[in-house]
Amino acid sequence: MKNRIYLTLTTLTISLFGFSQEHFSGITTSNRGGLLNGSMNPAELSNMNMKFDVNLFNTSINYSNNKLTFSDLVSGDNLEDKFFSGTESSNVRIDALIYGPGLAYKNGNWTYAISTVANIKANIINVDVALGNAIQNGNLSGIISQNTISSTENQRINATTWGEIDLSLSRKLIEISRHQVNAGATLKLLFPSAYANFSASNLQGTINNTLGDIELVNATAQVNLAYSGFLGNDFNNTSNYSNFFKQGINGVAADIGGTYTYKEADSNKYIITAGLAIKNIGSMTFKEENNTSIDYNLDVSGLESLDLNQFQNVNSLTEIEQIIDDPANAAFFQKTKTNQSFKVKLPTTINAYADIKVKNKFYVTASILQKVVDDSENDLATTQNTYSLIPRIAFKSFELFAPLASNEISGFTSGFGFRAFGFYLGSGSIISAALNNSKQADVYLGFRFGI
Repeated sequence: MKNRIYLTLTTLTISLFGFSQEHFSGITTSNRGGLLNGSMNPAELSNMNMKFDVNLFNTSINYSNNKLTFSDLVSGDNLEDKFFSGTESSNVRIDALIYGPGLAYKNGNWTYAISTVANIKANIINVDVALGNAIQNGNLSGIISQNTISSTENQRINATTWGEIDLSLSRKLIEISRHQVNAGATLKLLFPSAYANFSASNLQGTINNTLGDIELVNATAQVNLAYSGFLGNDFNNTSNYSNFFKQGINGVAADIGGTYTYKEADSNKYIITAGLAIKNIGSMTFKEENNTSIDYNLDVSGLESLDLNQFQNVNSLTEIEQIIDDPANAAFFQKTKTNQSFKVKLPTTINAYADIKVKNKFYVTASILQKVVDDSENDLATTQNTYSLIPRIAFKSFELFAPLASNEISGFTSGFGFRAFGFYLGSGSIISAALNNSKQADVYLGFRFGI
């Protein structure tokens, strides 16, 4: 079952590939200012150097993992074997962000903005390699083997999609001599679309393989199965990912932030601008007709065994639920909690950054994206910590930038991008992928214009 869903996530990546990494790295600190800068910190909207900023379309997708290099993904050879190699738990993060039509308007010390956003997150989180290997390769094996699983992690397969309408307000609070301070906030109206989570925490047990017959014995774990919308029925139907606003408004979230700017003498150009924002404070409730959220206690003891072969051709959570509820298996899975509707928290992060003018047209941005939530929680959309350094050459209508980053899952990446007037294109990992086969793949692009 795990290899099927891993291949589905890989397929999703390829089907979306053409879009980014740490989202819009280099563009969100562009001298141009505007809506994308405001997506990182709403207070940045007051640094717009135009009256109107109109967003047409911007998209970004980030694929990160800790086992497979870019060349592995391109070749497609033995992906499952490589993914479950070594001793470190296996992780995949797919994070897509699409900004649709949006408008920002600056009027004196106030700036107002409205944006439309679509989010896709799909993940494999902390999967024990012994478990993955046993399920992936066990039915192909002609030998007798035994694998002991002793994991304190919450092993998750998780996906979340939702839409947003973001309403932002920013104000210039202080402007004295060469100093300027802004504050801003964004209210996010959340439109849950689909959700899926299958997890096993504190899994202890033994997997026996007898000529391809795989059985779990002497096992205990806490299992969660939750789904809403199309993700409960079929992971493979990626065409459904367009239904971001289907369930209506069922949640709110907020971003708050501030910025400080130190300007050149007798000029609006800055020497340093720095910001701090707390993003995605909130949650959303899923209320589709097919909503299901069930907690189980798994207990396989004595001479009993759970047949794992029955999970191998599964590609939906409804199928897993049917297998668990089968009389032959129900004795192993004791239901402890069942809900019809459920909440999913957004991944709250702290964004801190400083953009410094080094000399003439040369700038360097240092930034930290730090999550303040635990990815092991079942009711949480995920994110990852990222630390970046972005050298940039900036002219009025043209910019070149070369992001350098350290990501929680994929490690070090380096990339390249440019902006020409309102169009931009870049990747946070294209250089490292070409030089040393990075475990990150991303590209971002978009177009907007200002008046």
